[in-house]
Amino acid sequence: MFSRYALFLLLISNLAFSQLSVRNDAYLFVNDEIVFVEDDINLNEANSTIYLRDEAQVIQGTGTTGNSGVGELSVYQEANVGAYEYNYWCSPIGSKTSNSVNNPFGITLLNDVTDLTNSTPATIAHVAGYNSTSSPLTIEPYWVWKFIASDDYSEWIHVLGATSLNPGEGFTMKGTTGSGDAQQYDFRGKPNNGTISVNVLNAQFSLVGNPYPSALDALAYIHDPENAAVITGTLHFWEQDPNINSHRVEAYDGGYATYTINAAGTVETYTPATFSTYNGNGTVNGAGSGSPSGKRPRRYIPIGQGFMVEGTATGTVKAKNSHRAYKKESIATDSTEFFKNSNTKKKRPKNINGFSKVPNDYKRFRLNIDFNDTYTRQLVETFHNSATHGFDYGLESNIHESDILNSDAHWLIDGKPYLTEALPFDMALSIPVAIKINRASQIRIRIADIQNFESDQPIYIHDTENNTFVNLKTQNFNINLDANNYADRFQIVFSETRLSTVETNLDDLKVFQNNSISELKILNPNSLDIKTIGLFDVNGKKVQDKRVLNLKKEYTYSTKSLNDGVYIIQINFDNNQVFNKKIVVANK
Repeated sequence: MFSRYALFLLLISNLAFSQLSVRNDAYLFVNDEIVFVEDDINLNEANSTIYLRDEAQVIQGTGTTGNSGVGELSVYQEANVGAYEYNYWCSPIGSKTSNSVNNPFGITLLNDVTDLTNSTPATIAHVAGYNSTSSPLTIEPYWVWKFIASDDYSEWIHVLGATSLNPGEGFTMKGTTGSGDAQQYDFRGKPNNGTISVNVLNAQFSLVGNPYPSALDALAYIHDPENAAVITGTLHFWEQDPNINSHRVEAYDGGYATYTINAAGTVETYTPATFSTYNGNGTVNGAGSGSPSGKRPRRYIPIGQGFMVEGTATGTVKAKNSHRAYKKESIATDSTEFFKNSNTKKKRPKNINGFSKVPNDYKRFRLNIDFNDTYTRQLVETFHNSATHGFDYGLESNIHESDILNSDAHWLIDGKPYLTEALPFDMALSIPVAIKINRASQIRIRIADIQNFESDQPIYIHDTENNTFVNLKTQNFNINLDANNYADRFQIVFSETRLSTVETNLDDLKVFQNNSISELKILNPNSLDIKTIGLFDVNGKKVQDKRVLNLKKEYTYSTKSLNDGVYIIQINFDNNQVFNKKIVVANK
């Protein structure tokens, strides 16, 4: 057994143990450090305690013994909402039952902080107006619910004050009055450890979260092969408008932010909750019904954070010790924060809402689609050679039909709605933007987060009904729409194909790539009025740009200097028609 004095001295640096046992009334006080335990933690007696303070964390390894004892680990986490809004939680601890397994949790294990090592149990009681209070900490149990493998509002399970939340199950809880939307809770119990499973079903949602007293790496969690087989790969984080002080369900105004990440960990893709409007740089402009919170999901999920996952099969989604990471909320480079902004511990960079940068071989843009200047649906389009025209796990996030608003917008993949899409770039692409309107509305489409496109490459919104093109890089697209479902009227394109009054017949125009002699040949038997001939690689980079000064029936260009690969030839005519064709260069 360690003495109190010896334990305190050990904390000058990070601690590592094969096993950790705390006996009698001894304690381990960990301040701003990591404790790594390869196997189990044994908090033998009722007064045996581990205190994690100032973002200290515990990570455990591959051992299978299981934590035991009737002592407790104490760790803090702060809420970031008021008495009328929900946070989604997941407990890092369970009850102190004497066994070697993870135990259930209930809000009776939450405590009101007194000083650095002492807390008093929160009062769990129905209160007037159903508002929880901060001082002393009184929690209204009515707002504690869980949601497992379900898709209907009626299927929320009322937990109240019962200790019936299984390890890994998330739960809802509203904040408190008097805390300034920053209520601090002391979680006290036996620390969770090992593989923790929660049930999922196809097209059903489960409220889960980070079940450990350490950060959780979303990359490891999402791309764990067992999880990839049963979930969509997108994490959904709830956010609610704090300006609406009502407990009536019909008055709630909120939505889910989404987050996914590719297998290499180089491309993060997220969308904000939809109830505010946004500036071009991603900051919330404060207009509309929503709150300018600036919240965004991040790769490392902090202690206590809950989120939804959608199942793709019958099975269990699993949190594992191998998903755990030592990442702090107070360090900006660690990319972890409890889904919040104004009360965050972290000293964020100035551009708190700045978009994550994609690698140079990717392209990206976002569409901000504003509905009557009330709220913005943000859509993300990502391009890479590895992407497909089907579903790409870790790059794309669908939107469940139950979450589509009365007036809304989305991409379409195999006829299903998506918030984020990934495609191989092609100059000839035509990408439908589906817009649903439930009543006559003013719609504005704006572009943001343009990455790795050539400066002179336009990105058009094409209104196929009016045959108009608006380059979103230079101006916004505005239109008044009647109530309807516009599944394919609006498209994103990269070349303008506006028809002139007299349309040129392009049937006789022929393009050939002769790789045996490394030559591109264009046959123009009718001497059509060609203005320019451009060549783009699959990433949209312009590799050749020829202005045609003399009309000919045949044009030839050497392709010896080009790298082998797929290219798009773009021929522009004097009447603004555009001809695109894909060629393959394979120099001998």
